[in-house]
Amino acid sequence: MIDSIPAHVKQLDRLVRVSDRSCIDNLRMDRNTFGRLCRILHCRAGLVDQKFVTVEEQVAMFLSILAHHKKTRVVGHDFTRSSETVSKYTHLVLRGVLNLHELLLVKPEPVGDDCTDSSWKWFKGCLGALDGTYIHVRVPISDTPRYRNRKGQVSTNTLAVCDRQLQFVYVLPGWEGSAGDSRVLRDAISRPLGLKVPKDCYYLCDNAYANSEGFITPYKGLRYHLKEWGHGTQAQQTADELFNLKHSKARNVIERSFAVLKMCWGILRSPSFYPIEVQTGLIIACFLLHNFIRTHMEVDPYEELVLGQHEDGYESDLDDPLVPTISTVAPIPMWTKKRDDLAAAMWAHRPNV
Repeated sequence: MIDSIPAHVKQLDRLVRVSDRSCIDNLRMDRNTFGRLCRILHCRAGLVDQKFVTVEEQVAMFLSILAHHKKTRVVGHDFTRSSETVSKYTHLVLRGVLNLHELLLVKPEPVGDDCTDSSWKWFKGCLGALDGTYIHVRVPISDTPRYRNRKGQVSTNTLAVCDRQLQFVYVLPGWEGSAGDSRVLRDAISRPLGLKVPKDCYYLCDNAYANSEGFITPYKGLRYHLKEWGHGTQAQQTADELFNLKHSKARNVIERSFAVLKMCWGILRSPSFYPIEVQTGLIIACFLLHNFIRTHMEVDPYEELVLGQHEDGYESDLDDPLVPTISTVAPIPMWTKKRDDLAAAMWAHRPNV
């Protein structure tokens, strides 16, 4: 073990001490952000240097698995460690990251009267956007039918909420792929520490949800996605169409968040061999680390890459015109009127919209 220490130091130096570019490529964060993460895991989550494995190496092995979806034996080869050692510290760091959820999940600020962002200024009181996404998982054969989604893929339905800065406010993974949006949302609201919406505030959702208290959806049967409003298409003809366009531009923030998240963390793009409970924990850890990176890195290269590849906007994994909209939760007249009032105000000021 003592003889192998120089190799361990050399590997860690190559990953996190040579350059920011190398650190970002391998661990998805620059050297300063990596150092801050190690410090906070040490001070707030109780990670400590072991006799032969430092906190920095523990965290680096964990991030390598998330970023590139490497098997433990591959990471063990990279770090000159046994698979058992890699597995041990993967679970240890995972518990540490999950223990920081209250610190890393953001508290959203509602859109105020002083907002000048053209995508958000009409949505006073809005906290952000809500949507679901499918993440591929591996489950026992007996559970496969429950986890098979409408596209035939085995996945978990993950509900998430993000604010205007692409930071996640709430995450609820673990639902089988066959679970409908209404069921997941009801569970998110009903949990003791679940999704809470302050009075007079709301989130923007797509038509898979109901226009009810705390959630505003677009008008049905009209153009909605950004690609439908591109060059060469007809301009908005009614207040409802204009509302849908502004709603789509604002709610697009959740789609960009998902795109950055999945581009950054390779483990979210294909199923792993961990038990489903561990896979769920790894999913949450990716969301939490996404927030940490956005808070401590001035420039996220993966966000820039996403914006460069998807200039016309994004579509959620759950946005599918063939999927019936919710019928078990009826729209609330007061919130339907609120949407109508927003649409009327946008239409009245359309030269300035």
